[in-house]
Amino acid sequence: MGAAAGSRQGPRGARGAAGAGAGAELVWCLFSCPCSSMKLRRYLVRALHRLQKGPGYTYKELLVWYCDNTNTHGPKRIIKEGPKKKLIWFFLTLLFASLVFWQWGILINTYLSYNVTSSLSIGFKTMKFPAVTVCNANPFKYSEVKPLLKELDRLIEAALERILQPGNSSDNVSPPLDLELWNQIPLVLIDEHDKDNPIILDIFESSQTAVGNKTAMGNGTLENYTMGSRSLENYTMGSRSLENYTTAAPGAESNSTANSTAEEKKYKLAVKLCSQQGSGNCTYRNFSSAAQAVSEWYILQSTSILSKVPLHDRIRMGYQAEDMILACLYGAEPCNYKNFTQIYHPDHGNCYIFNWGMDEEALNSSNPGAEFGLKLILDISQQDYIPYLSSAAGARLMLHQQKSFPFLKDQGIYAMAGTETSIGVLVDELERMGYPYSDCTVNGSDVPVQNLYSQYNTSYSIQACLRSCFQNHMVEICGCGHYMFPLPEGVNYCNNEDFPGWAYCYSSLRSSIKQRQICIDSCKETCNDTQYKMTISMADWPSEASEDWIFHILSYERDMSTNVTLDRNGIIKLNIYFQEYNYRTISESAATTIVWLLSSLGGQFGFWMGGSVLCLIEFGEIIIDSLWITIINLISWAKGLKQRRARARYPDTPPTVAELVEAHTNLGFQPEPGPAAGPAGPAAGPGAPALPPEPGTPPPNYDSLRVQPPDTLSPDSDTDTE
Repeated sequence: MGAAAGSRQGPRGARGAAGAGAGAELVWCLFSCPCSSMKLRRYLVRALHRLQKGPGYTYKELLVWYCDNTNTHGPKRIIKEGPKKKLIWFFLTLLFASLVFWQWGILINTYLSYNVTSSLSIGFKTMKFPAVTVCNANPFKYSEVKPLLKELDRLIEAALERILQPGNSSDNVSPPLDLELWNQIPLVLIDEHDKDNPIILDIFESSQTAVGNKTAMGNGTLENYTMGSRSLENYTMGSRSLENYTTAAPGAESNSTANSTAEEKKYKLAVKLCSQQGSGNCTYRNFSSAAQAVSEWYILQSTSILSKVPLHDRIRMGYQAEDMILACLYGAEPCNYKNFTQIYHPDHGNCYIFNWGMDEEALNSSNPGAEFGLKLILDISQQDYIPYLSSAAGARLMLHQQKSFPFLKDQGIYAMAGTETSIGVLVDELERMGYPYSDCTVNGSDVPVQNLYSQYNTSYSIQACLRSCFQNHMVEICGCGHYMFPLPEGVNYCNNEDFPGWAYCYSSLRSSIKQRQICIDSCKETCNDTQYKMTISMADWPSEASEDWIFHILSYERDMSTNVTLDRNGIIKLNIYFQEYNYRTISESAATTIVWLLSSLGGQFGFWMGGSVLCLIEFGEIIIDSLWITIINLISWAKGLKQRRARARYPDTPPTVAELVEAHTNLGFQPEPGPAAGPAGPAAGPGAPALPPEPGTPPPNYDSLRVQPPDTLSPDSDTDTE
């Protein structure tokens, strides 16, 4: 057997010599080698004997040993001093240990709060010139879109005539007004002569029924009118509550006459929005000025009309690059409208982006200063503005990063017509720390909002996320998408014909704080961002002395005409440049690190207890020893409980196995007791012949299997020899 074992060890020894250090073979050797198995068996046997013997010392002995041998100050004095000092040192040790744990809790909580510190650094390098987006403040040429807005313009002109000159307004308009378009989203007047009971008047109702009649809307108050899921009980119009606003009864006469003075008339213009046409579930959007109300009403109506126009027609009706961009110069290199990328922006129509970086590499700025920037001359054609849609004239421009979508309504600036606007640029780079220090995102892939602006192949931004979130809610609640935002797949834009209550739904959704908070919580800031700080200055351009020849040249270059087709109201000059190559980097860093935490924990422990890491190891050791004593005591208790149960079952000496088996022996194999029972079996009866013994196998004698003590073994007993 030994030779066989040696033969088995030979190949393993050769493999161990050839590949010493291989972890898999060492583990295999450990559990398969006979010598290792013997060592493991001996260790387990000693452990079992240790468990059977019970603990070698008590908790008190362990605690005394720890206090006498630990390097922590305080515990030694507890066991070595007299009774009074022992009590004092016990109290001080307990107090300072509590202070240590309290300070540790504060430090750990501070570390887990993941605070950051911001640092500002200034660098100098050649920088990429920003992407520059320029748009006209007016989205469409009025000459192109006028056929679509003709009825809308006639309605608003007639409404303004009735509002401003109620006594001189004509009831007979040729051709008749399209009141169906008006009734979808009407403008109403709120008569506030009676502050406690204001009256709502429809502007066109009096002329269509009888002069002087007010709108017949019933006598109900607006207290129970709902707006989405919110009640209008506390909804305010201007600075007044609508809770007590009532409408006039049918046939009531108007108190205002043509001779009423301006002081006597106290009207407010509001937009009436209903969930369905003719429905009582309506709300009134009040404004402090009639100009705001007219502008808001016209935007809602024109949005419904333009949403049904195909995209290529909207692009055609906007301002074309060759008409808008008259001159371009970047540094010392000439450029033209072909160096711009066209995109359609719902707020501003056709927009043009310089240095967007989509099709080619972004341009670097060779030097700071106005001579090395971008110079543009734009024609905004102010005479072709839509009168009720665009109240501001000029160019809308924005500086942003390459491959990012320009949100001009939020981050753009205006350039005024007839001026030269110089824009000096400074660059700020923001570097935020990610999770768990801040809830920022690198590319938006971890944001639970579908980015609708990804169809432009642009990078993620917080503005794109917020607008996408709003549009998704609009589609989910209202059943259609708003014209100002990109559409999800398979969804149509809202309009009055297909979705009569869209304006009511849109207004309630836009004013819902809950919906806004959902989008704010869902969207995340980008971890890295570049911001462009602008210094803007303006001057009249061209001057009176030079405007004649400048306008002649620009008119000839655009229209090939010797006549002047441009004027000061439509010309804008832009100069965009880096003020300097210094850039600022605002970066975040962790205010607390693991090194700070460990050093702070050790400092508090050393200050209050005079301890170190080794003292903590000693404390861990005594905890392990205490657990081991507890385990041994539990095993001893379980063993004693088992023995006590056995003694309770058998008061005397427990029976042997043979006795237990004999007690349950089948009686069929035993002779029945009787007066004439012989050795072969019981007698059947008096005078009956004796029966032969019943066949069967007697039960074995289990006492023969009992292990006898060594001293009782006979010399002839077989023993195992190894």
